Amino acid sequence: MNDHRDAFPPLSRRDALRRIGAGFGSLGLASVMGEAQQGAEGVLASPLAPKVPHFAPKAKHVIQLFMPGGPSQVDTFDYKPMIAKHAGERPAVVDKKSLRNTKNGLLPSPFEFRQHGQTGKWVSEIFRHTAEVSDEICFIHSMHTDIPEHAGAMLMFNLGHLQPSRPSLGSWLCYGLGSENQELPGLVAMSPRAQPRGKSAHWGNAFLPGAYSGVYANIASMKPGSILQNLSNPHLPRPEQREQASLLSRLNGIDLERQGADQKLESSIHAMEMAFRMQFAVPDAFDTRHESKATLDLYGESEFAQGCLIARRLVERGVRMVQISHSVSGYDIAWDTGHGDIPHHRELAHQCDQGIAGLIRDLKLRGLLEDTLILWGGEFGRAPTSEGTKGRDHDHYGFTVWMAGGGVKPGYTYGATDEFGCSAVTNRVHVHDLHATILHLMGLDHERLTYRYSGRDFRLTDVHGKVIHDIIA
Repeated sequence: MNDHRDAFPPLSRRDALRRIGAGFGSLGLASVMGEAQQGAEGVLASPLAPKVPHFAPKAKHVIQLFMPGGPSQVDTFDYKPMIAKHAGERPAVVDKKSLRNTKNGLLPSPFEFRQHGQTGKWVSEIFRHTAEVSDEICFIHSMHTDIPEHAGAMLMFNLGHLQPSRPSLGSWLCYGLGSENQELPGLVAMSPRAQPRGKSAHWGNAFLPGAYSGVYANIASMKPGSILQNLSNPHLPRPEQREQASLLSRLNGIDLERQGADQKLESSIHAMEMAFRMQFAVPDAFDTRHESKATLDLYGESEFAQGCLIARRLVERGVRMVQISHSVSGYDIAWDTGHGDIPHHRELAHQCDQGIAGLIRDLKLRGLLEDTLILWGGEFGRAPTSEGTKGRDHDHYGFTVWMAGGGVKPGYTYGATDEFGCSAVTNRVHVHDLHATILHLMGLDHERLTYRYSGRDFRLTDVHGKVIHDIIA
């Protein structure tokens, strides 16, 4: 074979891309996402472009403060003085054989409760910062779920289903509403550790198009340039990256036009474009060095607090939903230490309390709280009876979550558990009802937000769910 290298001298990457692009004539090397919104021919519109909701929304963004492991309702926000009065006893209302390891009597909380705010809300001493903003919070004390097992219950809380084969709440929100920022993902999931193995379903898209999947960020290092893996391209400057990404998108677009429809290919096109844009937008969004000292002091120094500050910066930039999981290094379900050591709840609360209160205050100061819905809670609660001498086992019959901002009533309490905090008895709220209400606050009808897959229409709430109108402001 003849060697023609002398006849065809080597080209730079830029010149090679330009020559290839010129061969496609009018296809050019335009920005796929940017020019799609300007009406360029043959270019896919961004699946994350803002969409019109079903009706006027109360909220535009969601920040989920997820407490995996099951925080104890009777040691945090659901004050039950009757537990101490009947300590060691086992009344019939708590004598549930379906609750494992709860064969002992009632265990009084090791923490003191005090009343706070204009509403006089009783809050445990371990959440002293959150207690100071209790007048901004809408407490739901009557939550219940289907199963007292961590993996299934966490999936139910985040996906509305016990199996990891359904889209997450955030993915449904991005599918229904798009995002207000085309340079950042619509859904960002964070925790103070490396990505938990097998936990991506909690912010995943399942059968929804890939553009609606969440992106995971490790906030432990707090280095803006490395908070996401493979964020920077060390080989090409930005102009050449732009040409390369655009060319690949155009070539994929030609293939897509020939095939007619290919969800995986469409997802790849949008993923490559988003990856290009993220490498410049993400460092800015995650860089808190220019925040004032007053703002930094407001949140505190814990890793979870830093996540709360970043969450504010993300929704400020139009990200649809941010999920912050209170996981600690090497332990996915931090609050599960309640089995044998309820007093450890103090340390867990200390790690996130100031950040939570700082987030509420900061959003309010910036005028963002009214259209940002904050959701706090774990996958289930803890039994009022004891496991061992100072622990509590899982309790899915009744537990507490709370919301703030985003159109819910501030300083409001909804529902109740029995006198010992074991089971929801008044205005009971299932996870499907909670999801239906969140979608409603975001301007979406949970029965109309469907996606056709495998021969049927799926929705976040399956065939269940009712909106809790009483908590809506």
